[in-house]
Amino acid sequence: MQNVTLFIIPALIWGSTWLVIKFQLGVVDPLISIFYRFFLASVILLIFGKMKGMNLKYSFKQHLILVVLGLLLFGINYWLVYIAEMRLTSGLVAVVFSTIIFFNIFFTGLFLKTKITIRVILGAILGFTGVTLVFKDDLLGFSPASDTSWAFALALLGAVSASLGNITSAYSQAKKIPVIPGTAYGMLYGSVSMLIVGLITGNTIDFDSSFAYTGSLLYLVIFGSMIGFGAYLTLIGRIGAHRAGYVTLVIPVIAMIFSTIFEDYRWNYYAFGGVLLILSGIAFVLQKSNMTLKT
Repeated sequence: MQNVTLFIIPALIWGSTWLVIKFQLGVVDPLISIFYRFFLASVILLIFGKMKGMNLKYSFKQHLILVVLGLLLFGINYWLVYIAEMRLTSGLVAVVFSTIIFFNIFFTGLFLKTKITIRVILGAILGFTGVTLVFKDDLLGFSPASDTSWAFALALLGAVSASLGNITSAYSQAKKIPVIPGTAYGMLYGSVSMLIVGLITGNTIDFDSSFAYTGSLLYLVIFGSMIGFGAYLTLIGRIGAHRAGYVTLVIPVIAMIFSTIFEDYRWNYYAFGGVLLILSGIAFVLQKSNMTLKT
């Protein structure tokens, strides 16, 4: 039951961030906003860890692991997806990014030597098919021969980066680096990388003191980053990245529900069918008998 809770928490939170992030757009460049988000989250987590008496001192080799984690999961991933979303519809990006479930399965078997069952693969196929149905119009509206094909490739590379970040988190936990300090340092390194990229690309360090921006930033820091990633990365350590990655399939569904409530989103038969397939795929990995990591 605890694993199910860890699954639901990031799905609900990240599904809501689709709406919250809109309040971040405007005055501050997105890359700088990402820096604010993860830097603040890392500082708070480090302070929390210190207050709880957690070990925050790690070897140079362990910090290298956390640098890789930060670059892949909190840096390159966000940068590439950000660029892709400037050219592609959010629905198409959601379809591309959902391929992370296949990358997680592949990289988990390749690098962590984890046994991958047919049930997990079938669940991935069902879930991914469901996502493509939900965003059918976005997918059919894209042409590989268009001038946005490079953005499609960047979104795919973003999914690869996020997946490798998932694997790195699993590896760091196997090396006895707890989730909270590991996530804190990862976010710190990732945020600094985003700041560097932002400055190199000519952005200035601006800040929007409006309630909409600061309120949404705090929500992303506390819920989207600290709680969301804390639960998700803990889940990775418990059941493996190849199963935890199914959270990414639920996020669009949660986002659609929020959009229905706040933005008058209208469901159609494809959306309903897609959601049923997504839930069917997830049912394969949330069964009690299948929630133990097999290596």
